Amino acid sequence: MSQTRDDQHDRPRIWKLRKRTAGTGAPARPDGSPGEILAAGATKLDQPRTAALLAGAPALIVFAVALLALISGAGATWLPLLAVGPTLAAATSRPSGVLRIGFIAVALGAVFGVRGGAPGREQAIVLSALIAVTLAGSLASALRGRRERVLEAVRSVAEAAQHALLKPVPATVGQFQVAVRYSAAAAEARIGGDLYALVPTPHGIRLIVGDVRGKGLPAVSTAALVLGVFREAAYDEPDLLDVVGRIERSLARNLGPDDFVTAVVAGYAGAGRMEIVNCGHAPPLLVRGSDVRAVEPTHPAPPLGLNALTGETPSLQVLTFTDGDQLLLYTDGVTEARNHSREFYPLIERVARHVSDEPSRTVAALHNELLAHVGGRLHDDAALLLLRKPAVDRIPVGPCAAVQGASTEAMTRQAPGAR
Repeated sequence: MSQTRDDQHDRPRIWKLRKRTAGTGAPARPDGSPGEILAAGATKLDQPRTAALLAGAPALIVFAVALLALISGAGATWLPLLAVGPTLAAATSRPSGVLRIGFIAVALGAVFGVRGGAPGREQAIVLSALIAVTLAGSLASALRGRRERVLEAVRSVAEAAQHALLKPVPATVGQFQVAVRYSAAAAEARIGGDLYALVPTPHGIRLIVGDVRGKGLPAVSTAALVLGVFREAAYDEPDLLDVVGRIERSLARNLGPDDFVTAVVAGYAGAGRMEIVNCGHAPPLLVRGSDVRAVEPTHPAPPLGLNALTGETPSLQVLTFTDGDQLLLYTDGVTEARNHSREFYPLIERVARHVSDEPSRTVAALHNELLAHVGGRLHDDAALLLLRKPAVDRIPVGPCAAVQGASTEAMTRQAPGAR
């Protein structure tokens, strides 16, 4: 663990997440839905035009070889190249398609072998090779199809896990507008080490955005643990610090000594009062009109799972959150994304450029620009959650109205040691 200073915004030192590298990522697909989880490495090979081109390529190759043999007049010389057709068909077609291409290749090979005056022994060897390649290609195609069906089944399970772990967030929750984007860095993944949740509770809207150290299944398991505890505690605990305390205690029992989770837990209790607990995570961005600023923790706290090692406890920040204000929570996969010049993605600058009254439009613009910044290839999970309070407040003002005008710096409460 080490404390670092942000290169772009000259922020005070905060806890930084050091991740274990376990593979590289791939680009995520842009989508317009407010709570979309995007799989990195998604391709468009299933589009009709591309699929038709791939399916027709083996036949085109076979006929191109035949045309070349016909023009050159040395048919027997080009016969071995006919094997390229059924070989490629094994990767793009079903077994029946491979057999059709192979039959055409053998027929053309026989015709040009006779026409070119090839010795019978040589022609028999070439045709036998074409038949063998065709049969082997058919078997390979059958095995590939079986693996694709297994992969499809696995993807359906991953899709179910996605909806169970990272539940879709509607565009409107209570009085708030919400937009979420999550891209898993692992190719073909649906979920990863980043986590988010937003739940309406008797104590107001509560949300969490976090980042688990590491990747792969261990990170997904830890993310599931954090989200499960958060969803229960958010309903049960009136105090936001008690919610964080329950997550901390659960992680202390279940995580290894080197594992931890950075997170921001926030809650809106009413009367323009937004509570934030930052546990070693990147500071949220408060958007007020055209002004965008980072909500730095006044008392930096360690990530969840490390409380017992450091002895430091989280603190509660309260900031004014009125009509038209927006709060953006994100993970370091966004701010630490680099372009080809090794420059970080300037999130604050880009938020100010793309901010609008529709969170889904803002988040979509940020996500698309992030992909363009990195050249279409993400190397870390990236999550964005934008919460906006519309101009019309439909929730009655409660007894907390007295604190509405207080500033963030003046309203910080340190967590007691028993938490």
